Amino acid sequence: MNFPKFYSFGITKTANIIQIGEHSISLNPRHFKAEVIKLKNHLKNQTSPYLLQHAGNPVDWYPWCEEAFARAKKEDKPVFLSIGYSTCHWCHVMAHESFEDKEVAKELNENFISIKVDREERPDIDSIYMEACMLFTGTGGWPASIFLTPEQKPFYAGTYFPKESAYGRIGFLDLLRALGKRWEQGRESLLKSAEELTMQLREEQPAGASKLSWQHLCLQAVRWFKGNFDEKNGGFGSAPKFPMAHNLLFLMEYYRVNRDRRALEMAERTLVQMYRGGLFDHIGGGFSRYSTDDYFLVPHFEKMLYDNALLLMAYTQAFSVTGKEIYREVARKTAQYIQREMTDSYGGFYSAQDADSQGVEGKYYVFAYEELTSLLGASAGRKFNEYFNITREGNFEGNSIPNRLEGLLPEDLLQGVEWEYSHTEPERLLPKVYAYRKQRHRLFLDDKILTSWNGLMIGAFARMYRVFGLESYLRRAKAACGFLEQQKQGRDSLFVSCRKGHCQGTGFLEDYAFYAFGLIELYSAALEPQYLEKAEHYCRKAIELFSGPEQDGFYLYGKENETLIASAKETYDGAIPSGNSVMAYNLVKLWQITGKEVWREQAEKQLAFLSAFAERHPAGQTVSLLAALLYQNPPEHIVGVLKEEKDLKKLQKLYGRDADIIVLWEESQDYERINNRATLYICKEDSCRPPMNL
Repeated sequence: MNFPKFYSFGITKTANIIQIGEHSISLNPRHFKAEVIKLKNHLKNQTSPYLLQHAGNPVDWYPWCEEAFARAKKEDKPVFLSIGYSTCHWCHVMAHESFEDKEVAKELNENFISIKVDREERPDIDSIYMEACMLFTGTGGWPASIFLTPEQKPFYAGTYFPKESAYGRIGFLDLLRALGKRWEQGRESLLKSAEELTMQLREEQPAGASKLSWQHLCLQAVRWFKGNFDEKNGGFGSAPKFPMAHNLLFLMEYYRVNRDRRALEMAERTLVQMYRGGLFDHIGGGFSRYSTDDYFLVPHFEKMLYDNALLLMAYTQAFSVTGKEIYREVARKTAQYIQREMTDSYGGFYSAQDADSQGVEGKYYVFAYEELTSLLGASAGRKFNEYFNITREGNFEGNSIPNRLEGLLPEDLLQGVEWEYSHTEPERLLPKVYAYRKQRHRLFLDDKILTSWNGLMIGAFARMYRVFGLESYLRRAKAACGFLEQQKQGRDSLFVSCRKGHCQGTGFLEDYAFYAFGLIELYSAALEPQYLEKAEHYCRKAIELFSGPEQDGFYLYGKENETLIASAKETYDGAIPSGNSVMAYNLVKLWQITGKEVWREQAEKQLAFLSAFAERHPAGQTVSLLAALLYQNPPEHIVGVLKEEKDLKKLQKLYGRDADIIVLWEESQDYERINNRATLYICKEDSCRPPMNL
């Protein structure tokens, strides 16, 4: 097919400049708020913040709906599908350059039917058409720009396009004209391409378990990490560097089971470097999405709930394994950020904060040297600037991203050198600097509450309670769980998202898998049976809804969801773990906690399914590997026959961090109280100790 060639932009950018070779294109991206809508399209009644950002565009956008495709068929027009999310910087750029532009809007409105999709609310649509983009171009990302037939079949795909063609790269306007002309005068080739691409999307992934042992697969993954580890800067490979906290959790678990010191060292150095750099927000807490450089200095400044949930688990686990205070402190500051800025008054957790402020990426987070000496006074300001490496020359477009890359060395931290965080003068000044920063132009907040990501954060706070023992963490996890259950309003099925009291969407695999994960962690922390019962219920529902006829693995969408042109079984653990991997972990945990044979059978079946994918790319299956390590190396299993509430607190304090625990308040034939006192029955693998009093 002789389409105009699509180029995936390898872009060097500053705040308002795209640099292409020796040339630059000036940009002035800004946010789009529903409050300033002048022209209203079919997005005006949507609840998604991302869709509402485009409700005032001159483009006649539709949400994904039957009406849009019916109109495309009636008018014999192709469909332009634009997929993104509210805090995506390049989505903002393309929106400002093209979707707010009357010339582009005229071309779209006359020759296409245009559809906007929030990838966070419709992961099923995003998954299918991102795969189409990967097949078509070899790359992916957001915004995704997909062209479809009225039957939803893709025939052309890309990501970000500038409005005008330049330097060998086709502009969006020229692309629209070329595809519009081809649709009118030579559509046979487009339709053929659409059929071929759709057939590829529908191809079933090969089934069958790997002949390699999970032990071997874990070893292969660790070898890959060792071969790609950045000794100097931490992390793996080169920029951009994503946190990928589940990889670090796997390495720490591999160390626990196999005592491979190198696995722990790689995890620790990466955790320390991510904290020391600008990826961590030293002023307000929490982590940005990824680092644009090798050093973890310059982040892509948007903050995502799922990243911070997974990183909370990683830093909590690092403290549990090593006892080093730095990990407790980073977890504390991150949790503080989530509670302060990302939590709804009713208990749910918001989705994301934007990278841009007043149209400039990172403007909210950087400081000038004199700015802080003026705020704090000459002496205190100088010390603060020195402590956080804020210099007169700056490290980001003339200003400075606060960081700790100079100062306390990673070797000191890795060797357990004590650091009294709260007692240093710069640390004591942080509340004042934070309050000052809060007065800046407010960051856009994506305040929708996603069931899936909330499940991860529930799990994170529950795990923090198990390790650190702070009741506030347990209360936070319980409150979020209560919010999600209340919003169901008696429905047996999970919803996808909720915003301002309006919940919508029928849950996908990741909603059931991630929420069940959170419930299992919450049960393990609180030891209240209601949470375990809910976890079992949602795992049974996931098996019912998302299993295919062959019973191997789980589909992304199921029997209660809209039927699309293809249905995928996602298995790759990328920036966020796959629903299939998390389900494997859940099934293993349910078997180990409850002892029910049905969960063992389901766990073994799911691990067998995932082993084939782990064989191809072990390092891309780290949550599956975690599940396998857990299956083969279970923690202690304790049945406690208790008498009083104080017994429960004592049991949690002594064994709650690591063991699987079942609490009984009544004696039975198998479990009696010895000496009429609270009694523990402790087993490890196939060996059990004699009953003992608590």
